[in-house]
Formats: sequence, structure tokens, C-alpha cells
Amino acid sequence: MSTLDGILAEAGDDHSVLLVLGLGVTWAIGRSVGIPRRRLVSIAAFAVLHLALLPIVGALRASGSAQYRDVRLACLIFAGVAAVSMVGVLLFGAVLPRLKVSPPKILQDVIVGVATVFVLLAIAARAGFNLSGLITTSAVLTAVIGLALQDTLGNIVSGLALQTDDSIHVGDWINVGGREGQVSEIRWRYTAIETRDWETVIIPNSQLVKHEVRVLGRRRGAPLQWRRWVHFHVDFRHDPHRVIEVVTRGLRDAPIEGVASEPAPDCAFIEVKESYARFATRYFLTQLDRDFPADSRVLSRIVLALGRAGIPMSMPAHALFLTEETAERKQAKLADDMLRRQMALRGAELFMALPAEEIDILAGHMDFLRFAAGEYLTHQGDRGECLYIITRGNVGVRIARGGVDREVARMGVGSVLSGTDHNAHLAKCRIIGACVGPAEVFRPFGRP
Repeated sequence: MSTLDGILAEAGDDHSVLLVLGLGVTWAIGRSVGIPRRRLVSIAAFAVLHLALLPIVGALRASGSAQYRDVRLACLIFAGVAAVSMVGVLLFGAVLPRLKVSPPKILQDVIVGVATVFVLLAIAARAGFNLSGLITTSAVLTAVIGLALQDTLGNIVSGLALQTDDSIHVGDWINVGGREGQVSEIRWRYTAIETRDWETVIIPNSQLVKHEVRVLGRRRGAPLQWRRWVHFHVDFRHDPHRVIEVVTRGLRDAPIEGVASEPAPDCAFIEVKESYARFATRYFLTQLDRDFPADSRVLSRIVLALGRAGIPMSMPAHALFLTEETAERKQAKLADDMLRRQMALRGAELFMALPAEEIDILAGHMDFLRFAAGEYLTHQGDRGECLYIITRGNVGVRIARGGVDREVARMGVGSVLSGTDHNAHLAKCRIIGACVGPAEVFRPFGRP
């Protein structure tokens, strides 16, 4: 037998042509479905090694060399690994996704690994190798490796359990041992979470299996949102029902970025201490990666709403105020406050023509109010019982008609805003005043 005949015979026995065709099909399909190029290159490397050994095996076969069996075994092993890998790519990358089946990545690796081992054992047995001694030796070796790597193997088995029971997914926000973060990847040995402080925490999978893990914001059949608590203290002499009413209205009056509208924010009376009453606002956070900005916005709404209602925050019981409130000091404060009100009235075009006596009368019946960005001064459809003079910031005028909410005007310092403006271009619709930024206003007449 010539060397060429030996090579052709060996290629026919090993089905090398089918291996090459399978590699081409796998490469084309793999690239079309997004299989990583690195994985396809590794499969091609085993096929190339098989083809590289094929001439040597053919030559040894033609010459009848004793080394033929050993080299042929290596050639078949390369072909077997390449074939199993190609089947894995086609099965898990093309066939199962079309059937809407998506096994975890770690389970795919286990299946391909086990199939490779069985194929290699079958190739060795067919080549005439005695596997009984190998099995006995591998059992002892497995015991030694198992004792030495029991922690690592535990993490690997735990990682397989995490992905097969579908309890934690990439993208979930979890709390493990007081550490909160978003799951960025689940590997064989560990799970990585990224915290809000831009830290990546590596947690061994065995810890996730052994300890309690809280998945934040997840409830079956509900959108992703997580309830937060914001505590605050108020002087205990104020009516709790009034505090709850004022805070709840301030939180629900206008949307707050990052806060769910349903369930709506609410306020609860928690307890009474020596010098203060403790309350808590509860709301649902929709942006889990940015919790503290939402807490800040909610707390700002609480402070400003209580301030407008004349309800002060609590002061420590041991605070001492040594300022002597003399008649002269009190009179000076009243004069400064009256001057500020008079300047607000004179700065508004509506009141410029009034005589000083009437300005003084109006100034004595004004309230000073502060609003946060996004809060409403008045609502479309409300009874208009007051005017607002803008002394700081800007207020947008919006109307809602036919389910569409749009801004039609913007008012600045010195403008007067009424809950009953009936301008022609508003089609006799009452306006909504929404603060564009932090704003301060005087309310000359009545209360809303």
C-alpha cells in the first residue's frame, strides 16, 4: 500500500470529509446566530490538528509501523472533541433557541463536557485500549483531587445549582450579608455583583447557597420596584393626623422622579419619644441603581410641605435658646418681613398702581411659601381662591386637554399666578402651575 493510499483509507475510516463539512456548516451558522468567534476558532483548531495528523497516520498505516495505533488514537481524539463541540454549538446556539428553550450556560458546558468524556472513552475502547486499569487509577486520583479541591468543587456545584433552579439571574439586585448590588455575571466558581459605589464584589457560589439571599424589587407578576422608608421627626405637640395629611398630599401632589405612582407614597406615625414624634414615609423606588437621590427628593418634599403648613421639624430636648427676644428685636423682624412683602407687591405689575395704604393692607395678609422643582402650586379644575406672586424661580403653565398635557406659558419673578385664569388661548381651561425649579412665592389672598 502506498502512502497516498494509506492517507485516503485513513481519511475514509475517520470520516474526515464529514468533519470538514461539519466545520464549515458550524462556522456559518455560528456566526449568523452570534456565537463568539473565539469559541469557533477553538473548534476549528481541533479539526486542523486532526487534519495535520492525518498524513502521518496514513504513512504509518502504509508502512505497518507499530506506532500507528498511538498516533491514530491522538488523531481520533482531536476529531472527537471537534465533533462534540460542533454538535454543542448547533444544538445550544441554533436549534434550542428556535424552540424557545434556553438552558443555563453552565449546564450547557456540563453537558458538552460529559459528552466529550464519553466520546473519548468510546474512541479509546474502539482503538483497543484496556480501560479497566484507567478506571481504577482515575477513581483513586478523583478521591485525592476531591479532598484537595473540595471548596472549589463546592462552588462549582453551587453555581450549577443556582443556574439550574433559576433563582438568581444576571441583572437582579440582591442583598447578601448586608451587601447590595446588581448581579453582573454567574460563573462556575463565583457570582459577581456591582454595587452602587462602583465596586465589584466577588461572592463564592457556596455562600449564596448556604446563606439567605434577598432579591430586591422582584415580585411575581409585578413591575420592578422596591419599597423604601424615609424617617423624619416632628414636634410631638402637633396633631399626627394633620402631619400625615400634609406629607401625603405633598408627596402625591406631583410626580417625583424615580418614585412609583402606584402604590402611591404614604406616611405612617411610628412612635413618640421624649421631645418628638417619629414618622416614616414609605414609597416604591423604580430606579434601583439610584436610591439615595430619590430619598433626597422625597425628604425635600416632606420638609417643604411641612414648612408651608407651619409644622416645624423637631428639635432636641436639650437645645437651649439664649437669645433675648426684646420688643425692639421683635419689631425689627416684623418691619423686615413687612418690607419684603411690600417689595413683592410693588414688583408685580398687577399691584403697581395701588396706593401705599392699600399695599400695606395687602402685605399684612400674605403668606410666604417655598416649593421644590416639580411641585404644583395649583391644579387644573381646582377652585381659584388665591393669587401667587413669584419672587424667585420660574413656574410653567400647563393645560391638559384630550389626554394631552402641554406647557403653554412660563412665568418668572414678578408674575402673578391665579387658579382661575381664563385666557382665550387656554380655551377657558383652568391652569396648572408647575415649578420649573426651586421657587418662592407670596400668597396674597386666602388659602388653596
